[in-house]
Amino acid sequence: MGVGKFPWFTVAVCGLATTYLVYTLYGLYGIFYPEECPDPKAPVCLPPYLSAAPALQLSLYTSTKHPKSGVTRNELNKLLGIKEFDLHSSFEEVLDVAIPPSTRDNGSMYLHVFLHPVGSSPFGNRYSGYTWSPLTQHTERQLVSMNLLGDAEETSVGKTNATTTHWKPRLSVHVMDRNHVFHRNGIPSELYRRFQLTPEGSYLPLVYINELGVKVKDLVVVDDAETMQLSLSFSPITLGKLRLHSQILQSMSNLRDLGFGDRDLDEVRGLMSDTNVYLLFVTVVISVLHLLFDFLAFKNDVSFWRSRDSMVGLSSRTLIWRAFSSVVVLLYLQDQQTSALIRYPFAIGVFIEFWKLSKAFKVTIRWVGLLPRLTLGSYSAEELTTDGFDSHAMRYLSIALVPLCLAGSLYSLYFVPHKSWYSWSIQCLVNGVYAFGFLFMLPQLFVNYKLRSVAHLPWRALGYKAFNTFIDDLFAFIITMPTAHRIACFRDDVVFVVFLYQRWLYPVDKTRYNEYGISYTPESEEKEKRE
Repeated sequence: MGVGKFPWFTVAVCGLATTYLVYTLYGLYGIFYPEECPDPKAPVCLPPYLSAAPALQLSLYTSTKHPKSGVTRNELNKLLGIKEFDLHSSFEEVLDVAIPPSTRDNGSMYLHVFLHPVGSSPFGNRYSGYTWSPLTQHTERQLVSMNLLGDAEETSVGKTNATTTHWKPRLSVHVMDRNHVFHRNGIPSELYRRFQLTPEGSYLPLVYINELGVKVKDLVVVDDAETMQLSLSFSPITLGKLRLHSQILQSMSNLRDLGFGDRDLDEVRGLMSDTNVYLLFVTVVISVLHLLFDFLAFKNDVSFWRSRDSMVGLSSRTLIWRAFSSVVVLLYLQDQQTSALIRYPFAIGVFIEFWKLSKAFKVTIRWVGLLPRLTLGSYSAEELTTDGFDSHAMRYLSIALVPLCLAGSLYSLYFVPHKSWYSWSIQCLVNGVYAFGFLFMLPQLFVNYKLRSVAHLPWRALGYKAFNTFIDDLFAFIITMPTAHRIACFRDDVVFVVFLYQRWLYPVDKTRYNEYGISYTPESEEKEKRE
């Protein structure tokens, strides 16, 4: 793109991102602050049953039969009864729940919650609110870490991936305590199935069992246990939070249909469970900015390398290291069963790194019959000079890093438990990547130092990546990820600060053509200087 041309594409993308952000924030505002019907006695309005302040009690039952298959009263087992239940109070009950043989034999178990008037039966009662939730979940056993050099009996633990019954150790029961008057034709779609009406036409209290706070890592294998402990917390919930949770549950159901597993959705549960509304708004803003800078960095990075025909001033060994380390980190994230929200964008980055390598080494593909043949291009004298600086820096780094990596691998083998030999191999490689990855940026810093210039670097792409790095620092405390990956987010900040120092130290030569083939000195001035 020429100097005088207007960057319409970038402006258009920023405009779309801003529009999406405003639309999303407006939608969140509408969720938490919905319109209310002005006259509760009007025929078009739906008043709450709680406006009469009835005395209520809470009854909890368990069953081994799915509620949708028709559970009779005799198939329910009483778990807990709370008379004179206070909707506005918060408390917790810890119960020992008897596990029937059918559940221990890889079966299921369900919790039924009734909120009904004091002294009346919850069954067949038109004034009884009801909801249910599974107490168990079928998922794969988590592999147990072990000492790879230990006894054979130790190393046989936890190697099965069979799907078994897991127990949810805690659940939260909420009742919407706000006496909101709905329009009969304006009931939120996500709450419609929760509405139950009294004979007088008012709606019963909305009872909700929150499952978002239970992650896969919190589940407990049932096996042959005759009793399991269940922590039940009771608290009121606002209308906005109830609507948000209902929409999130629907979205999670759609993601499962697309192939996402329960472990992938754990990050959504962690973000939405007990999240302050203001933190939620900030998270939305940060997420949109992250996507925007990701896209702009990708666009400018691809533009830079697509038009790049020379490797003068650029470290090819740094590119090799980044491609290799990206593959290692991706395998590590897969081994640690990290969320797909982290893995999928990283996989796209791996592909881009290998494409850069093909440009750096001037790889061309020539077909000989049905077989492809790869050929490498030749280097100019300036590129060979850069390669010499690059090789000089890597030689000293290798002398220091190889012994340290070997020592760390042996220490990990003897003293740190692992799930398998493959897991140990990936762990050792990724430890080297995370611990010394920033050192492999030193060849590029060394090349900059020897050339006394940073004009050859894609500064626009680096700028967008830097903004994303700072955003990643915030996400490091929000999204669950391995500790080493979290520390690496802060490590990248240090590298970028050093690049900024070099940019300040080495002024840009205006007569030199930049990465887009543009010189900011008029040709007449250049000609006069040459003469």
